[in-house]
Amino acid sequence: MADASIPDKPALEGLETKWDAAWQQQGTYLFDRVRAAEVGRAGVFSVDTPPPTASGSLHIGHVFSYTHTDVKVRFERMRGKTVFYPMGWDDNGLPTERRVQNYYGVRCDPSLPFDPDFTPPFQGDAKSLKPANQVPISRRNFIDLCEALTLEDEKAFEEVFRQLGLSVDWTQTYRTISDETIRTSQLAFLRNLERGEAYQSLAPTLWDIDFRSAIAQAELEDRDQPAAYHRVAFPYADGSGTIEIETTRPELLPSCIALVTHPEGPHKDAIGKKVLTPFFDAPIEVHGHHLAQPDKGTGVAMVCTFGDVTDIVWWRELRRTDGSDLPNLTSLGLDGRFLPDAPAGLGAEGSAWYESEMAGKTVFSGRKALVEKLQETGDILSVSKPFTHAVKFYEKGDRPLEIVSTRQWYVRNGARDESLRDRLVSLGKEMTWHPDFMRVRYENWVGGLTGDWLVSRQRFFGVPIPVWYGLDENGERDYDRVITPDLASLPVDPTTDVPPGYTAAQRGAAGGFEGEKDIFDTWATSSLTPQLAGGWERDPELWNLVAPFDVRPQGQDIIRTWLFSTMLRSALEDDRAPWTDAAISGFIVDPDRKKMSKSKGNVVTPADILAQHGTDAVRYWSASSRLGADAAFDPQNPTQVKIGRRLAIKVLNASKFVLSFPVPSGAQITHALDASMLATLDGVVREATKAFESYDHARALEVTESFFWTFCDDYLELVKERAYDQTDVGQASAALALRTALSTLLRLFAPVLAFAAEESWSWFEDGSVHTAAWPEPLGIEGDPAVLKAVSEALVGVRRAKTEAKASQKNPVDRLTIAAPAATTAALQLAEGDLKAVGRIAAIAYAEADSLAVTDIELGEI
Repeated sequence: MADASIPDKPALEGLETKWDAAWQQQGTYLFDRVRAAEVGRAGVFSVDTPPPTASGSLHIGHVFSYTHTDVKVRFERMRGKTVFYPMGWDDNGLPTERRVQNYYGVRCDPSLPFDPDFTPPFQGDAKSLKPANQVPISRRNFIDLCEALTLEDEKAFEEVFRQLGLSVDWTQTYRTISDETIRTSQLAFLRNLERGEAYQSLAPTLWDIDFRSAIAQAELEDRDQPAAYHRVAFPYADGSGTIEIETTRPELLPSCIALVTHPEGPHKDAIGKKVLTPFFDAPIEVHGHHLAQPDKGTGVAMVCTFGDVTDIVWWRELRRTDGSDLPNLTSLGLDGRFLPDAPAGLGAEGSAWYESEMAGKTVFSGRKALVEKLQETGDILSVSKPFTHAVKFYEKGDRPLEIVSTRQWYVRNGARDESLRDRLVSLGKEMTWHPDFMRVRYENWVGGLTGDWLVSRQRFFGVPIPVWYGLDENGERDYDRVITPDLASLPVDPTTDVPPGYTAAQRGAAGGFEGEKDIFDTWATSSLTPQLAGGWERDPELWNLVAPFDVRPQGQDIIRTWLFSTMLRSALEDDRAPWTDAAISGFIVDPDRKKMSKSKGNVVTPADILAQHGTDAVRYWSASSRLGADAAFDPQNPTQVKIGRRLAIKVLNASKFVLSFPVPSGAQITHALDASMLATLDGVVREATKAFESYDHARALEVTESFFWTFCDDYLELVKERAYDQTDVGQASAALALRTALSTLLRLFAPVLAFAAEESWSWFEDGSVHTAAWPEPLGIEGDPAVLKAVSEALVGVRRAKTEAKASQKNPVDRLTIAAPAATTAALQLAEGDLKAVGRIAAIAYAEADSLAVTDIELGEI
């Protein structure tokens, strides 16, 4: 038995620090690889843990969802599984770069040389600086600052996660920017390239003008923006009249390449006719296409390259009457400003006006100038009242996306491959989803894909795309001559490393090579978290022990990004799902039921909540919510957290009280009430176990907590007199039942109340409760009806004394209980305990349909 002393006044304060240190020292949560090899894959429970983005601070949503994973992990560990529970840090990507810019007051300028003595102008909040006032630094200087700041963020994150009690094996960690991660990411991509799953293309691209980077479909969000319809008249080239359109983007008129209307719409007779763009006099045609909406605006739309994603569809699918493709006229640059040269095909006057009045302007300023000009010429017939409509944004961006033609790398994702799309849906159905309806969101995303996965980004801090390009005799890139590295040389950085068969002197020279400067989208690396954590192509033994993983826990908002991309990479590489189960947490919402987000300013950081209420209280709040369900959190009045704190304190106090009753050697369960309580507890064990097995931690907590309060409020009160009385023949039975129940309850609570359960366990048992065996039903023969009946009767006695305005300690000379015959029989089996706790001299019984105390005669105090 443990010999730890029980404190005079048990408290939650300080338990996190005490037990985190003990668990670390004892290696409580380390992955036992030797045992894993002995038991094999079936005996391992592996978790594809979400790597939080190391770009600032954790929020209450992290506490919420990571607790959901941890309670399941702790359950599986106690069930005898060898647990593989790693932690990763998602370092690279746009959020990290933005944080570095706002923290140090810098911006990256790749044209600048490295400065080994550079000191950033700020060491804290530089958000107020405008981009023009940020200090430009070299790419290497910028990456060094990204590395430094993410390392500090990771330390802070780990500290919070340790305080939260996550039973992570902290020796199993990875960073998404480490050399090993870069090697794995580059190797996976090169295999995609070799199999024809990765390719490069010059195509219209959704573009963020602030980040100067391409954006993938999965990273989009719609935001309402102000707009107005401008009615513009296009004259027919033969002078026979005009055809009118309405557009919210008149500034794209210089890159207008066609008009489009529905083949069966009111303007179908115009199809095939030539028109001129207003003022710019570029000759274009009217085309028919089924996507044109005859009941929207005038029923005719302007096709520009490119105003929105529908323009891309029309540009790809429409052909001119001579069979040639529509042109790609570019007027906007990558900085979101109009290019200095007018698009080809404009009339002389319009071209000259464009270059003198629009070139160099932003979209807003260019629109204003052009609208004024068209109103002056009479080409704009009217402007509608302002309204709002949905516009595409990068989810982390501040300005609407533009569509520009750029050369990017893609990975095939099923958008244009029906067999791959069907396979991805099939793999999703092979998994178990918690809750199941989240699978539909995955299937809807797969079915709604409109293009392949764009994996390249024009940024700096990330995994380099491992290719070079051969240069022709003029020193121009030959995109058909993609040079790849030897796999043994990975990781590589094409901007500094030399490809096989070349020398450093040939970089940038005619006939030589040029390295790819783009990096991978952060999801292209995060999509490989099972491989990164599980040692794919690095540690085959480990990979075979943990893959496919048992569970992917994550938020519902990144099903379309992280879950889908991981499924895709696994399907392409191994033709299997990367996990057997997906556990999807809901959102944290504020008291007004609005999702918490940094952009809304309603995010709550967990540090103060954890410090004020204690970790177990916060874990209780988290575990009280089922997977997939949103949970409201009010930091001013966190009711569920307070309930959890009360429960955790009660666990400590009840444990101390139970342990005050010594258990005699050879004690056995002989009393009907004790057997009834343990039989009832057996039912709780069965139900909680079933709930945990099906990822329903909320139900497991609910049934355990409900029984615990019955145990404390009723059973403990009923048997304490007998348990104290060494002369009572039932003392040993009561003491043993109390100790047995405590052991079981602490193990049932351990996944949620990690610290209170461990503290209480240490008072009478050796080792950690978290490595103790999960409780099994004891099979003690007892009738649960006895505990139920006596508990109900005790409530009735207390109520009767209260109604008589008497103290609960007031003795009772005589009491009458009316109840059904079966209930009376159950009561009589525990009558002694009921008399002791109620200080009742005599109990009479009467027949009734339900239990009630019908008469009470109080004695003298």
